[in-house]
Amino acid sequence: MNVPQPAADGGRRTDVWPLIRAERAALAADLAGLTDEHWQKPSLCAGLTVREVLAHLTAGASLNSVRWMAGVIRCRFDFDKQVAVQLARQLGAGPAETLERFRRVVPSTTKPPLPAVAMLGETLVHGEDIRRPLGIRRDYPIDAVTRVAAYYQGSDLVVLAKGRIGGLRLAADDGPFTTGSGPVVSGPTVALVMAMTGRAAYCDELDGDGVELLRSRCGTA
Repeated sequence: MNVPQPAADGGRRTDVWPLIRAERAALAADLAGLTDEHWQKPSLCAGLTVREVLAHLTAGASLNSVRWMAGVIRCRFDFDKQVAVQLARQLGAGPAETLERFRRVVPSTTKPPLPAVAMLGETLVHGEDIRRPLGIRRDYPIDAVTRVAAYYQGSDLVVLAKGRIGGLRLAADDGPFTTGSGPVVSGPTVALVMAMTGRAAYCDELDGDGVELLRSRCGTA
């Protein structure tokens, strides 16, 4: 059976935000003491450094629906440009300021017009985008990654995960998440989440007859 799809707000908002805050705090702690070389490493987000991805997370936690829409209008509905503009605003003068700005938004419940669980997904996925190139590993709470997986399996709102996993059966081997039917893809929930969002490197951590099909769909729009 599939894991039930969360409500549009990721279940009760009060349930999701503590998970978001915990993931932000853990990421900030993991990044303390990085060298300038570390900050300039390419992340798993194409074209963005570790530092730039962190600034992107800060931007997302700083924009409410009104400010987000105002930015979209200023950028003439060029969403990629709007993301780039907001990222640049949060970089600061150097890596120390980038990290400090992120620390300030750890408790924030401000968000663009997205369900709260999407913010949890952003924090978790971009946290991995940052950690993996740096060789940092995190043992994510299974509740957090399961909620994100359940959200992405039925959504193409933020990333085209729903389309990417069509015709496949995903099954976590460390938690309750399952979805779909077809050739099986199994492995850790976090690896399934990352592959669902197009990160091909995580397919190396997955098993099953459907892995190569999923790998071929990673990186596609």
